[in-house]
Amino acid sequence: MEGQLYYGLAVLAALFVVVGLTAALKGAGAEQEEGKEEERRIKKEEAQSDSPKEPAQNPVIRVLLMTDGYRHTVHPGVSLISDAGLTVTAGDESEDWAAGSELAIAPDDARFQKGNIRVQAKEGKVTVSSLSRGYGTPSYDGVIELRTTAEGIAMINELPVEDYLCGVIPSEMPSSYEQEALKAQAVCARSFAYRQMEEYGYPEYEAHVNDSTDYQVYGNSEAADSTRSAVAETAGEVVRYGGQIVTTYYYSTSCGSTTSLEAWGTAASEDNAYLQSVEVEGEDGDYEKDLPWYRWEASVPVAVLSDLVGLNTGTDVGTLSSITILETGPGGVAVKIEAVGDRGSVVVETENKIRRALGGSGYKIQKQDGSVADSGALLPSAFFTIENTGDAFLIKGGGFGHGIGMSQNGANEMAKEGKDYKEILTLFYQGVTVE
Repeated sequence: MEGQLYYGLAVLAALFVVVGLTAALKGAGAEQEEGKEEERRIKKEEAQSDSPKEPAQNPVIRVLLMTDGYRHTVHPGVSLISDAGLTVTAGDESEDWAAGSELAIAPDDARFQKGNIRVQAKEGKVTVSSLSRGYGTPSYDGVIELRTTAEGIAMINELPVEDYLCGVIPSEMPSSYEQEALKAQAVCARSFAYRQMEEYGYPEYEAHVNDSTDYQVYGNSEAADSTRSAVAETAGEVVRYGGQIVTTYYYSTSCGSTTSLEAWGTAASEDNAYLQSVEVEGEDGDYEKDLPWYRWEASVPVAVLSDLVGLNTGTDVGTLSSITILETGPGGVAVKIEAVGDRGSVVVETENKIRRALGGSGYKIQKQDGSVADSGALLPSAFFTIENTGDAFLIKGGGFGHGIGMSQNGANEMAKEGKDYKEILTLFYQGVTVE
């Protein structure tokens, strides 16, 4: 009996040894596999860092189409039409819609129960008859996708990026501009689009951008032969810095100098060093020296500016006695001001907030050619001086826009003097390649 007990214990001990060895071997194998997986992950990350991710050839971009005046992101209803007829798909079901017959979709349309509604012209473009843009009723290449929401219908235009650019270039730069300037704009717009396509700006709709100045204006002006040629002649070309595609900011008119991202409160770094302050000048001086917005001024009544500063900053400073530029950034752009009134003071930082603080309706701006414009939501630029003349504040400034990256009018003036699009781009974006 005792011998049997010892025998049983010996067998049990042997089993424990076997199980333990098996577990140990499995554990070692798992650790080895995890180690290999970690090694693969590191190598993958190293490969990605060494070789920047390349966009696919003519990738698809998804653009959220906003309402009239770009006021809202969703529509109360949508109407679509095509002279060639439409193909309407919801879920797994498709139907043909007669040529010239308007398709009206409401938020409670029964098709939404099967999924998102996708509409494509059998040939050519889809016209959105419920929408109004700068040139009239707009038409779009590609697919119009509709998604129902609690507020209305989200409308997304899905199309190849090169077709998208054909709707961006004339909306961002007059199609009458020099061809080399239009080509520079095409490369800028393409580079900007690729960077935005790295993630969704509207993940709820799987849309990369919208069609307003929040990103790039799209479809507000009709495409022209000149703008289509600018896109085709630069097909696939982007601006790179250190091998990476960069965000190519642009604006209307310079004052003779550009600025850097420091104007927006972003510290200078190796990654954004391509956006430096440069002089926009040639052998005969500043390229834009004869343009209306190159220099401008406004005499703003104290009462008007006091109200605007209080409204725009949310601080009741009372009647203004002084506005002082406390700090300027590269190129001379104002990046910090203080407004002092009889009830208090407020400090405003970054060019955009400064322009907004001093902007608004109620005064006139005289350009250097003598023409006059109404004041807008933003001061024309943050390149300015300001002084109290007693009953008014005299603001003298130059340029139109934020001043970062490429001046579009500067590009056009350079093109007039024989500069090609690559020379234009490499002036405004330092140390870059166009490829």
